[in-house]
Amino acid sequence: MRQRYLVFLSLFASLPAMAITFQTRLEKVEWKVEGDKFECRLSQPITDFGAGEFVRRAGEQATFRLKARERWMGAGSATLLAAAAPWQPGRGDINLGVVSVGGGEVPFNSSQQQAGRLLTGLLEGRSPLVRHRTLQGGDSMEVRLLPVKFNQAYQDYLACTAKLLPVNFDQIRHVQVGFPGGGMELDEMARAKLEIMLDFIRADPSVNHIEIDGHSDNSGNRLTNRDLSRRRALAVFDYFKANGFPEAQMVMRFHGERYPLAPNNSPANREKNRRATVQLSRVDLPVEAPAAAPAAAPAPAPTETPAPAPTTAPGVQGAAANPQPRTGS
Repeated sequence: MRQRYLVFLSLFASLPAMAITFQTRLEKVEWKVEGDKFECRLSQPITDFGAGEFVRRAGEQATFRLKARERWMGAGSATLLAAAAPWQPGRGDINLGVVSVGGGEVPFNSSQQQAGRLLTGLLEGRSPLVRHRTLQGGDSMEVRLLPVKFNQAYQDYLACTAKLLPVNFDQIRHVQVGFPGGGMELDEMARAKLEIMLDFIRADPSVNHIEIDGHSDNSGNRLTNRDLSRRRALAVFDYFKANGFPEAQMVMRFHGERYPLAPNNSPANREKNRRATVQLSRVDLPVEAPAAAPAAAPAPAPTETPAPAPTTAPGVQGAAANPQPRTGS
């Protein structure tokens, strides 16, 4: 009897500890789609935890992340899986590698490749699953999203991503415009880059400041190179101005050959140095005080209206006020 009891204890001790699992009940699962021209989000709230969401910024592919209301996850490396749904016990999980977990409301962001495989897995009925340990105590924990109602939400998400701008601010904030032929005119490629920047500025009016720097290679003398760099910066300045960007919100500089990108020791390197750089930013513009209203003209001083002259001389009744002199006969 004792031997059988010891065997039972050894078997029980060999079983894995029960993991703490965060998962929304099947009947309460919902997907949300939110976004604009700059970013689209596809998310599922997770009961007692927060949410799991796919985020796609303009100009990029999606990443996957968790948003936690409380700090459940300890620092370290968590395992990310495209897991078989609970009702698919015969399917194996697909291990997508690890993600680095830190602190804060968003403990990690996946790679774009991992997110793409998670989205494919959801379309196949798989669940995004994060396996890690808790911050306090180091207990095993799992956070799982369910593929229920995913297909329609995914179509709404695709409709959102179709409206994204081609670039985001980080990609467009610093751009180089080349002058490969050595001149000072904007070529087709340069104009295309500036048009992309203008489209972004129109979509995001908070981008309200442009700095333009002109450069040259060292082919000519310094005065010639300085003038070339000035004309290149001016070509970009005039393009923005002609397309409606306020002149007062631009700064233009020109440097000649002083700041090369590459040594001027080959035709290819000299071509790189013939350029203008454009930098976008958001600055607090000075607020103009409203013009003071013109002072009201002082009201004229009241004047006394003189009394009308009497029609008769005072003290004389019936006599004319202005008797005419009599003439003799």
